Amino acid sequence: MPVGEALSILAARVVPVAGVEEVPLRDALGRILAADVVAGVSVPPHDNSAVDGVAVFFEDVAASGETRLPLVGRVAAGHPFTGTVSPGQALRIFTGAPMPAGPDTVVMQEDCRFEDGHAVIRAGLRLRRGDNRRHAGEDVKAGDVVLRAGIRLRPQDMGLAAAVGRPTLTLRRPLRAAVFSTGDEVRDPGTDLPPGGIYDSNRYSITGLLSGLGCRVTDLGILPDRFDAIRDALAEAATDHDLIVTSGGVSIGEEDHVKAAVAAQGGLHFWRLAIKPGRPVALGEVRGVPFVGLPGNPVAVMVTFLLVARPLILRLAGVAATEPHRYPVPAAFDYRKKPGRREYLRGRLVAGEAGLAVDRFAADGSGILSSMTTTDGLIDLPEDLAEVKPGETVDFLPFAEVMR
Repeated sequence: MPVGEALSILAARVVPVAGVEEVPLRDALGRILAADVVAGVSVPPHDNSAVDGVAVFFEDVAASGETRLPLVGRVAAGHPFTGTVSPGQALRIFTGAPMPAGPDTVVMQEDCRFEDGHAVIRAGLRLRRGDNRRHAGEDVKAGDVVLRAGIRLRPQDMGLAAAVGRPTLTLRRPLRAAVFSTGDEVRDPGTDLPPGGIYDSNRYSITGLLSGLGCRVTDLGILPDRFDAIRDALAEAATDHDLIVTSGGVSIGEEDHVKAAVAAQGGLHFWRLAIKPGRPVALGEVRGVPFVGLPGNPVAVMVTFLLVARPLILRLAGVAATEPHRYPVPAAFDYRKKPGRREYLRGRLVAGEAGLAVDRFAADGSGILSSMTTTDGLIDLPEDLAEVKPGETVDFLPFAEVMR
């Protein structure tokens, strides 16, 4: 099945989980906004100075020669001026201070000198009416929708919510995800490896990726390659989780029991994709709970998580936009591929004479996990493409877009 068709199935079958909660703003990072944020105040709430300097009437500044104006006071941020400023006078003002009634322009202090209670504005200053004055509501007006429901909150979103006076936000509840690995050869780090054994990297990669998406993860450990053990673990996980993610056991080998255990108590929507790396990927349900079965090879696990599981999880969590941004970048490599299959190469960004380009990582085996730590993202080669030549444009998916 093509990747695009699989993603369409996800979009049709997955709906956000129910449940919202009011959360203090300081705890909202990475959470999913459940309701629009409407500004209760304008930003800024009043006209204010953008710089340290002097507030003046524009007409008082000489077109040529110095301008000397008496200072009638000073005003700092948080302390509105209570006096009067008349034409022919100036007011010492500091960044963020409310503009007084009357003056319409601020001259930067670098363009002034102060002597004998006067501000002396230098000659030849190219000043325009309203310079260095911020107007009330020029960023946000009271009543504006500043954040839309369905976004995943970033630090800058939290700052904007604070700027419009919101101490709490209405957020979707975090997803509860259960994770386990399968395989008689798989061991936890810190234990002795028997002959033929390997350490379980997949469970830790998956747990990290899920946690990065805001999920509350339950680690169910490593299950033996037995149908009954896997079936029972799936059934138990389905009782109190919103999502089940596994690695291994979804191929066609005699010891790959996960697929059969899922089919026995739910169903599979698909289990093979036309994708490299990561052909054996399963999506289904266990007693109504979405299930994602990832391959056993470490790179294939991460690639298929980012491309298939991540959109499902974001949609389940209530995120409106689930597709990451891809960027067109010139290729710094040549490559031939099999048409009819979507391929994702690991790539490094390189700077050349013509600007930024992307080079492929030479060791492209699906078990070379170290390649995921030394590359910058994935090069997306569509199904109908057969060859890439240096200088041709390819789509690049930075890890920074999807591993956060």
